[in-house]
Amino acid sequence: MPRTIIVGGVAGGMSAATRLRRLDDDREIIVIERGPHVSFASCGLPYYVGGEIQERSALLVQTPESLRSRFALDVRVQQEVRAIDRAARTVRVRDLTTGEEDVVDYDTLVLSPGSLPAHPLIGADDAVPVVTLRTIDDVDRIVGSLASGATRAIVAGGGFIGLEAVENLARRGIQVSLVHRGALPFRPLDAEMAAPVVDELRTHGVHLHLADEIARVTRSGVVLASGEALDADLVVDARGTRPDSALAREAGLKIGDTGGIAVDAWHRTSDPRIFAVGDATEKIDAVRHAPTLVTMAGLANRHGRSAADAIALGTDAVEPAEPATGVAILRVFDLVVATVGASEAQLRAAGAPHRIVHTHPTDHAGYFPGAERMSAKLLVDPADDRILGAQIVGGRGVDRRIDVLSLAMQTGVTASGLSRLELAYAPPFGSAKDAVNQLGYVADNLRTGMTRTIQWHELEAARDAGATVIDVRTPAEVAAGAIPGSVVIPLDDLRRGQVPLPPGPLVVHCQVGQRGHTAARLLSAAGHDVRNLDGGYLTWLAGRTATEGTHP
Repeated sequence: MPRTIIVGGVAGGMSAATRLRRLDDDREIIVIERGPHVSFASCGLPYYVGGEIQERSALLVQTPESLRSRFALDVRVQQEVRAIDRAARTVRVRDLTTGEEDVVDYDTLVLSPGSLPAHPLIGADDAVPVVTLRTIDDVDRIVGSLASGATRAIVAGGGFIGLEAVENLARRGIQVSLVHRGALPFRPLDAEMAAPVVDELRTHGVHLHLADEIARVTRSGVVLASGEALDADLVVDARGTRPDSALAREAGLKIGDTGGIAVDAWHRTSDPRIFAVGDATEKIDAVRHAPTLVTMAGLANRHGRSAADAIALGTDAVEPAEPATGVAILRVFDLVVATVGASEAQLRAAGAPHRIVHTHPTDHAGYFPGAERMSAKLLVDPADDRILGAQIVGGRGVDRRIDVLSLAMQTGVTASGLSRLELAYAPPFGSAKDAVNQLGYVADNLRTGMTRTIQWHELEAARDAGATVIDVRTPAEVAAGAIPGSVVIPLDDLRRGQVPLPPGPLVVHCQVGQRGHTAARLLSAAGHDVRNLDGGYLTWLAGRTATEGTHP
């Protein structure tokens, strides 16, 4: 009877175990998990803290007993694999409750150890409690602190887990301070797209300490690198993770430059009898086609299943893993944030050519009651019109659009090709020109040269070079806020030629870009050197607010 040992009983590891059992009922499958729980809903932990998930038992998808009963799996909790002997094909296992060790042989081995806090916060014995938000034990400690009367919390780190912790603690009535090393929270977003996140956090009473970090944890709270002291009853450390690749490294398996375990397209490590999946492993980035780290539960589960297929059926019968787009979505109070692929900041840092599209569509037909505006950003390769990334921030409908864009990236639909996608339409659900189609229309106009655009962060340089900014919005819109120094000529007046135009290059803009495009076409036909401000006043305002913290 062949034996497969799986190290790690959550996400990728458990997906590998259950899939392998469905494919091979005669195989011995041993799952070794160092924690007390397996197959728990780690992504649901913050929402149990916030009370949306009311029953702790709902987080425990399976238990060792239920897995033995249903799948005949030998699940061993609170045991840790301490070493791998590749030559003998054995693992050394320690029982964490008794300290006893055992050696177990394997035919194939699957590593799914997950990730660890990158730089754990450590306070003195009498300091306020510091806890991560990664396990059932973590969530028990947090809920216990709240039940004991904690009223103030500090969350360190403004990434996925940090923002989820902020939201859910605030929903419990806790006074929350967010300390984040970056100038803006949620690093996958570019500056102008992150501005609504900052506004949303402040609207819900979250105290933001950006471009700062915790220097030390004290009896009463924390002291920041800036010298500011913050009082707290609890500190949640969500400052990022690193691959838990130590076991693989010590076994002599290849570790990539990212620090993750290097695997091939069938999740095999440098030892063909050892597979690796989940947060500890490298993936191939869909944009750069280079190794990267993507710590998403969806990928971990899918890759666990794929590794089981390769073990049971052989690699010849299994499709290789697709490159990872890194598609992700996050709720921040009443705001929904979604990203896929590369950001503008990443592309600029890599020196990669790119074209940018901003739009501000509504989630459904604007004439139908309750339409909500979203902000969308598309990044395009100017050489081949390939989609490099996208970001959407809004409310309803963000989830559907980011999935369409992710699927487009995965299947080779170009940016201009988005305009030709046939998507479901009825006034309560979308527009006849869907938000995704609108991105495609603008991308196609840029590809064909029908219009030229300028980005919000390029505007000042253009003005310094002699360009005049023309605002083609209505007087009411201008009264609500305008770009300083712009010349106001409403679009209809511009067409009638009622106002003389200044000489030299022109930059036109409206609220979101659509009327600006019309104005740019009109002026271009009249022989002017003109560009449209991409995304209009709303994108410029968001970018200025994010980078300067000011509203004009």
